[in-house]
Amino acid sequence: MNPSTALLTDHYELTMVQAALRSGHADRPCVFETFARRLPDGRRYGVLAGTGRFLEALRDFRFGEDELAFLREHRIVDERTLDWLADYRFTGDIWGYAEGEVYFPGSPLLVVESTFAEGVVLETLALSVLNHDSAVASAASRMTAAAGDRPCIEMGSRRTHEGSAVAAARAAYVAGFGSTSNLEAGRRHGIPTAGTAAHSYTLLHDDERDAFANQLASLGLGTTLLVDTYDVTAAVELAVELAGPELGAVRIDSGDLVEQAHEVRAQLDALGATSTRIVVTSDLDEHAIAALQAAPVDVYGVGTSVVTGSGHPAAGLVYKLVSRQGDSGAMEGVAKASKDKTSVAGRKFGLRRRGPDGVARAEIVGIDERPQDDGDDRELMVRLVERGEVVVPTDAATAREHHAMARAELPRRALRLSHGEPALPTTYLSDWS
Repeated sequence: MNPSTALLTDHYELTMVQAALRSGHADRPCVFETFARRLPDGRRYGVLAGTGRFLEALRDFRFGEDELAFLREHRIVDERTLDWLADYRFTGDIWGYAEGEVYFPGSPLLVVESTFAEGVVLETLALSVLNHDSAVASAASRMTAAAGDRPCIEMGSRRTHEGSAVAAARAAYVAGFGSTSNLEAGRRHGIPTAGTAAHSYTLLHDDERDAFANQLASLGLGTTLLVDTYDVTAAVELAVELAGPELGAVRIDSGDLVEQAHEVRAQLDALGATSTRIVVTSDLDEHAIAALQAAPVDVYGVGTSVVTGSGHPAAGLVYKLVSRQGDSGAMEGVAKASKDKTSVAGRKFGLRRRGPDGVARAEIVGIDERPQDDGDDRELMVRLVERGEVVVPTDAATAREHHAMARAELPRRALRLSHGEPALPTTYLSDWS
């Protein structure tokens, strides 16, 4: 059995359960919803990622002896609540957008239908996973859109927490990155891994010739030689001299990447290495990748910017109670109405309104009823958990395929990197009608 995920939560989630048990409201049927009030400044769309990881963590959300002993020792909750937690198993239903889906303000990304107590304890777990992974995926999608058909390698492990590095590699892969430098992400999530050598390998040797010769002897002609340790022009000439025209790739990690890419491409071609690829790294983000589109670059390696959400390390998602059972037995919408943090009451349903050409036109959100498909639209809500059991695939490859489809139907303005409004307006059903 995997380690428990039950304490990956906030203190007040459990004290709310204690208070609700005392008041008699713990078993009141409720609906919780995860959504974004707004997108990060300048973003045209967001990308939902981490749903699979959340669902896997849900399976292990159990309060075992160690977890209960900690709570008892530190007097977090009373004995009645500890007894309730000891038997905790999520038994409700969860709906939401498929992982990899694009989203907009108000999109109902995760809808939890359960008792108050069963649902409220999942808030922190859901938000910590989805906020991180969606921030990475949203940035990564902008990068892969800017890169076009040129592959991107995720290589940011050394710029974030070791656990976050694995999650970030998965989220970047969902959003179109072709590989990762992180081996644990490769093992755990089936992501292709890539990497050859750093500057330290070249500096280890008495000269660059020995470094290149030994790397080629060990890794073969298809390897990638790092050519900017000393002098790029001299290193490229040496690389082709030693490997011949079958050299796999050269990597540039500093300087004016646009200018150097043109110079290196011309030099490689002149030396007969016309099929040798050029890999560029060095603090790339979506804007740098876009600037390199006119340069003869074959592969982009991205580190810090992708694992930190390219300036927006959290997606800004919230988890709110939007409906509860009233005294009459019917469900009633509830909503927070404080200044600047309002939410919309009622259980939500999402629909992507599309034109006859298949291009998305609007995000339609129904309140307590499903929006009607006019013949060209796409239903967005998927049942993720039924009566406590996960009923969808949780792997990264499935989410990756979904993201490619979802992004492809967006209007072209969605891929602009300039500041602007969300690419699709979010319209609630009554407004659309």
